[in-house]
Amino acid sequence: MSELRFETITMPGADVGPDNPLPPLKPPADHHAQGRDYPGFPEDMVRNMRYGRVSNPLPYTMQDRYTRELKERPFQAAILENETLKATFMLELGGRLWSLEHKPSGRQLLETNPVFQPANLAIRNAWFSGGTEWNIGTIGHCPFTCSPVFAGRLEGPKGTPVLRMWEWERMRQVPFQVDAYLPEGSEVLYVRVRIVNPHDEEVPMYWWSNTAVPESEDTRVVVPADGAFKVGYGTGGPGHDSIPMVEGTDVTYTTNVGKSCDFFFDLDEGQRRWISALDGEGKGLVQTSTDLLRGRKLFMWGMGQGGRTWQTFLSRPGHAYVEIQAGLARTQMEHIPMPANTEWEWLEAYGLMEADPATVHGEDWGSATQAVEKRLQALVPRDQLDKELKRTATMARRRPKEIVQRGSGWGALELARQRKAGETPFCPKGLVFDKESLGPQQAPWLGLVRRGALGRANAKEEPLGYMVHPTWVKMLEEAVAEGKGAHWFAWLQLGVMRYQANERDGARQAWEESLKVRNTPWARRNLAVMAREDENLDEAAQQYIKACRLRPGLMPLAVECAQLLLDAGRPRDFLKLLPRLDEEVREAGRIRLLEGRAALAIKDFDRVQGIFDSKLVIDDLREGERSLSHLWFEYHEQKLAKQEKVKIDDALKERVRAEFPVPEHLDFRMSSD
Repeated sequence: MSELRFETITMPGADVGPDNPLPPLKPPADHHAQGRDYPGFPEDMVRNMRYGRVSNPLPYTMQDRYTRELKERPFQAAILENETLKATFMLELGGRLWSLEHKPSGRQLLETNPVFQPANLAIRNAWFSGGTEWNIGTIGHCPFTCSPVFAGRLEGPKGTPVLRMWEWERMRQVPFQVDAYLPEGSEVLYVRVRIVNPHDEEVPMYWWSNTAVPESEDTRVVVPADGAFKVGYGTGGPGHDSIPMVEGTDVTYTTNVGKSCDFFFDLDEGQRRWISALDGEGKGLVQTSTDLLRGRKLFMWGMGQGGRTWQTFLSRPGHAYVEIQAGLARTQMEHIPMPANTEWEWLEAYGLMEADPATVHGEDWGSATQAVEKRLQALVPRDQLDKELKRTATMARRRPKEIVQRGSGWGALELARQRKAGETPFCPKGLVFDKESLGPQQAPWLGLVRRGALGRANAKEEPLGYMVHPTWVKMLEEAVAEGKGAHWFAWLQLGVMRYQANERDGARQAWEESLKVRNTPWARRNLAVMAREDENLDEAAQQYIKACRLRPGLMPLAVECAQLLLDAGRPRDFLKLLPRLDEEVREAGRIRLLEGRAALAIKDFDRVQGIFDSKLVIDDLREGERSLSHLWFEYHEQKLAKQEKVKIDDALKERVRAEFPVPEHLDFRMSSD
């Protein structure tokens, strides 16, 4: 018996909210940023770490307007089930594998989050924990992780029902698909991935399958490697260490580790690819794949107070997890070259591992890995994965019989452009990007394809849907030069395109032309960003303030404005602007934090204390961000210095850290260093 069905699952969840209409011109914080040394890392790995990096998430917009208000809400889900396993996928959330239940034992193999709570951990901001996430494109999680993807059903060999999920990835301009299925009698879930580079040139590529599994004191992560590339652990910074003991600590038991860190395991070339997390009974999830999916990684939040706070911030108490991951490269900081006109395919398998607990948890690491690999060979032989990948090649190219959910309309728009230009379609026949997926975001651009002029937009509404690919830039530049659709929205879009191409003077000219046609907060904000980059903070402040007065209810704009005014040494100007913002914006945690910084800058200690007393919560707190703990320490340092008429020096700072520890609800430090 093998079944695929589609159901609605109801659980507490936050609203992701509308996308941020402000184009993300600057990159978000990147904890894998370059500029550091990587001793022990091979030269080709370091080269890949510098290759293919993006300056910002464009053409995607940010998803940063969610809250922490959880309400019961429905989610569209796909369920694959056979005699042994039941797999649930969340189609509106990037197709994430939400749960994997081993039916005979009733055991949940993944850490299944009981709530949907976005937080600021991804390239587009919004991300949530739990299950297995499919990541493509670039470092920083998948652009679709909090968005619907296309989903449909088809049949595999012997009539096995197959769930297909697919999308058009706009940064790399590639289609991809994930085919999941559970053959009758199978003890593993198969996940077949296919990426297509339809271009005549190489593209940088990235893929990681990230799986959350329960964390406990007796859980050990077992992987067939004797070494790992470490990031964020130990006193020496990034480097290569032996496994499992690193600086006297067995890091394969994650509760031994005090802070957040990554270990990218150094698997031998011919070694079978797998990773497992096993409890005290030697039971837990095992993930394996064909050899193209080369890398394996362990991520942990660590046992420090900040790491524990993050765990509950993302879920609820009692749902601590670690991640075991698999990727195309050896580390998650790399992109690898995908040759022109190439398809990459691999097969992953997920199932229950049951190994001898004494051996798994014994002192002999080699015996532990060998015991698991032997059991894995019995569960799903290595050559069986290779045969299964070939056996399903025809199925992978077959169109779905039914489309159950549609993703974005950008793939359909690109197909419309290619048809108009007489080009070969980018997508294989097995992937459907139909006109039914087109929506309001694509409508103006469809006008550029069909009528040669970008469609108009209402200046009172939030603009969404940016394009930065050279093909579209050329089309819009030519249209405006010919006087076709040279309205404020066209000039706004041209400015974004030119900015992305590093044509700064052209971008400024376009946004100024947009303002001549219509006074909008959108062009003013973009000019403010450029003025800030030019270190013309007064000009940036003027543009931001004017933009906020035009749009006092737009929280992302208010945040940018406040940050600029504080950085420009103008806290009073922000406090003066604050009452003119909408109440919902004024009461947002991020704005309250910035209000606290402004109040501290003018020595209004009572106002800062009042903000702390209000149980300050920042909905979109960034991974690694220390703004809350910094404000806490700086407040007490300045207050003590004033009360005791002393200077703020190292001695006073140490005293504050000893006498005024950061309250748990404000402590998100991923390390106490």
